[in-house]
Amino acid sequence: MLPKPIPLKPVSSHGAGPDGITKPRHPGGPARFLTDVIVDLGLVERQRVAAAIDEGRRLGKMPEDVLVEQGALTAEGLSRAVAERHGLDHLDLGTFQPDMAAANLISIPAAKRYEAVPVTFIDERTLLVAMADPANVLAVDDIALLTGKEIRPAVTSREDIQGLITRLTRLDHVIADDQAGEEMAQGPAEIVDLRESADDAPVIRLVNQIIAQAVEQGASDVHLEPNGTDLRVRFRIDGVLVESATVQRRMVLGVISRVKIMSDLDIAERRVPQDGRVGLTIDGHKIDLRVVTLPSVHGESVVMRILDKSSVVMDLDKLGMAAQERERFERAFHQAYGAVLVTGPTGSGKSTTLYAALAQLNTIDKNIITIEDPVEYQLDGITQVQVNAKAGLHFHTGLRSMMRADPDIIMVGEIRDRETAQIAVESALTGHLVLSTLHTNDAASAIARLVEMGIEPFLVASAIDCVVAQRLARKLCQHCKERQIITAEELRNNGIRSQFDMEAYGARGCTRCGHSGYRGRVGLYEVMTVSDEIRKLALARAPGPEIAEVAVRQGMRLLRDDGIEKVRNGLTSIAEVTRVTGTGAAAIEAAT
Repeated sequence: MLPKPIPLKPVSSHGAGPDGITKPRHPGGPARFLTDVIVDLGLVERQRVAAAIDEGRRLGKMPEDVLVEQGALTAEGLSRAVAERHGLDHLDLGTFQPDMAAANLISIPAAKRYEAVPVTFIDERTLLVAMADPANVLAVDDIALLTGKEIRPAVTSREDIQGLITRLTRLDHVIADDQAGEEMAQGPAEIVDLRESADDAPVIRLVNQIIAQAVEQGASDVHLEPNGTDLRVRFRIDGVLVESATVQRRMVLGVISRVKIMSDLDIAERRVPQDGRVGLTIDGHKIDLRVVTLPSVHGESVVMRILDKSSVVMDLDKLGMAAQERERFERAFHQAYGAVLVTGPTGSGKSTTLYAALAQLNTIDKNIITIEDPVEYQLDGITQVQVNAKAGLHFHTGLRSMMRADPDIIMVGEIRDRETAQIAVESALTGHLVLSTLHTNDAASAIARLVEMGIEPFLVASAIDCVVAQRLARKLCQHCKERQIITAEELRNNGIRSQFDMEAYGARGCTRCGHSGYRGRVGLYEVMTVSDEIRKLALARAPGPEIAEVAVRQGMRLLRDDGIEKVRNGLTSIAEVTRVTGTGAAAIEAAT
């Protein structure tokens, strides 16, 4: 499989396309003076250009340089004119996203010397190289020799080239070793200095830049996926995977080995999955990387989970929970005893919601103990225990020991099995407040799920006080979102029965959001208070939909309804709500 070709789309000569590429209007046309091209593009009036020609002749300068010095022509405009004159693409590096694997094919000193940086792979043999001076044939030849690739030049302003080189240099050096190295149940994180021999080792520099770029863009995960010929690099940003780079075959093993060395894994073992962790400091932020390797038919794939300890939201005010849902949730977790569950799929922000609750409960008169797998964020004043399967410390064994440590509040990272569920429910009935997560699609299904796990219905009915179901939807970019009318037909197509159109906002895309139209995420919530009527249904082993019907009648707002409200408020889009809450008959019936 070849690297994905870059999208070279015809666009207006008066501005770059959404990918930052402007095609020439007259590729391969007759030779023209650069000043004539400047006039033809409407960048400067002909009289002003004629005056600059005379001034340049007097001063011994090129007329285009005179125009730039006088402020009549911008550096960006000059680079567009140069691209048009040579029949080449023009790149706006403020919009175009460079491929770090391509950029690392030449050294930083070489990039400075040639004023050129490879920015992406056009195909397996060809590089697109951003250059300030495409007429520098010596630079083109040297880069071809250095990379072993055919070169396709594209024109970029000198300022853009220098800015990209500065960014690449900064990404090389923002990563430092984490001297804190917190001790956990599995021992201290492996601390590494990623800058070691960075100038001499392109692989090390590439791994540095991939991690630093992922953190810079707010990615939660980095995926390194071999496909038999090269290595695809993808970032999960706001819950959606986006392609970032393509590592060529000759560097694939080196990149995988470097990541395994960082996380203290066995580089010789490629037949079984491995997991490790590494502590880093990036631009002053403490970062914890959780690394998982998986053997595949094309080689080892790696997923790095990025835990930025400075970015976790511990404030209920910032989670996006509406007033009614928040009041129900707070009333539940401020009780002296009982169980509060947060449900949803992996990556839906369940742990963050529990951390926000613990932040309110964390007072000097409370003994709070948590057991987690893993401990994602450390909280002052709270005893946090990490599951360690190798040492025999599981959720249920740790939970038993915690009960003998005089806790007031217990947080169980996840109820995975019957034994953990049994101890958690019994703890809630013996004077403790228990907070935990469960994997169900909605709040009502949590009751039925516990019964299915083998917990007696009377225990479930007595112990559970509140269940929160949640999803994370991408927020519309506040800089480029645009007003739109969502027709009743569109609403029905998205699983919402409506006879009326809706005024809302939709995604457009700009440079600030990487042209996705979204930036950041907001929570969608449904909060079910377990009433006496719901307890009776639990005793009768009622299914989830029947419990949900009663909860809605008692005032619970469904995930879909909360999402629609956030669409009306301009926080997200109808397409995004549909993506994270699902469609189909069940969703349609729930929405009605």
